[in-house]
Amino acid sequence: MPAPLDEYAIHQAPLSFERVASSDRNFYDRSYFNACDRDGGTFLVSGFGVYPNLGVTDAYACVRRGDIQRAVRFSDALGDRGLDMRVGGYRIEVLEPLSRIRVVCEHDDLGFDLTWTGAFPAVREQPHVVMSGARPIIDSSRFAQVGSWEGTLTVEGDPVRVDPEVWTGCRDRSWGIRPVGEAEPAGRAASEPLGGFWWLYVPLRFPDFAIVVIVQEEADGTRTLNDAVRVWPDGRVEQLGWPRVRIDYRSGTRTPIAARIDLTALDGSPLTVEITPGIGVPLHVGCGYSGDPEWQHGQWKGRDWSSTSRYDLTDPAVAARLPYGATDYVAHARCGNSEGWGLFEHAALGRHDPTGFADWTSVAP
Repeated sequence: MPAPLDEYAIHQAPLSFERVASSDRNFYDRSYFNACDRDGGTFLVSGFGVYPNLGVTDAYACVRRGDIQRAVRFSDALGDRGLDMRVGGYRIEVLEPLSRIRVVCEHDDLGFDLTWTGAFPAVREQPHVVMSGARPIIDSSRFAQVGSWEGTLTVEGDPVRVDPEVWTGCRDRSWGIRPVGEAEPAGRAASEPLGGFWWLYVPLRFPDFAIVVIVQEEADGTRTLNDAVRVWPDGRVEQLGWPRVRIDYRSGTRTPIAARIDLTALDGSPLTVEITPGIGVPLHVGCGYSGDPEWQHGQWKGRDWSSTSRYDLTDPAVAARLPYGATDYVAHARCGNSEGWGLFEHAALGRHDPTGFADWTSVAP
């Protein structure tokens, strides 16, 4: 049967939109958002995804305040793919493509009605490919944007006014292949696991420009993804060369406390960004990302499913999980005389020779 989107002249393959061009079970299509109030008191991370080959759609929202992280999640069977993006009490409305988005979450423990306005044009990122032997386990496209939020947020009955002069953040849209749903048999990977994975994703908003940096490295420091650009208000995208990254970690941990990224402008001049990471949301604690033992994106939880969880990040049982996944931090940045805000997303898992982490148990001196 045709799908509602088949009415539009947007096809990319000789297929109905009732199916995707890849038969890989891990095909996904997802939106990600974050919002912070700049003083470090409140940090919201949220997302919505569809998994056509698994027949699932889901969404999550998570807020950290102090050491408490509150998460709500929704999941359901995927119906006809159309322009209506919703699941349970969560929905996304595209008010103006690539510019203004409304995101609504209706839940007693965590709710919001927020409108996003892009401060600079959305920028297309480099394709993201991660191989396991000869098989791509990640093969995706993505665009990113920095901007501001306006509306209301309520956390456990406490209402917060979201003022666009104060609240900033970033968003991205990605689609393609990445591990989702129930775990597949590990096979050879169980006996020959990757030695380490080092990841850095930094979209930053400054008054006159935006900067987006992505770096991925293997255990020996081999760089497998390198993307650094400056986005100007008129839509120009300036490549910033090969980022040289230095991260200072809190002693006895892998928690970043400061970072410096040295870039190169198009005219050859040096461009340095200094970053202080603030409050962080571990994405594998309630948000469904890899390593979350309670829920994973794309998992079949039954029809009209929802759940809510409250985490004390100082609880030893929760704290023990924190080093084994990616964490999103509020980023306070300086670039020359410009002050900026954004996201500092980082994972340092297992061995990473350039940092001096010899194995999974290594920490900063």
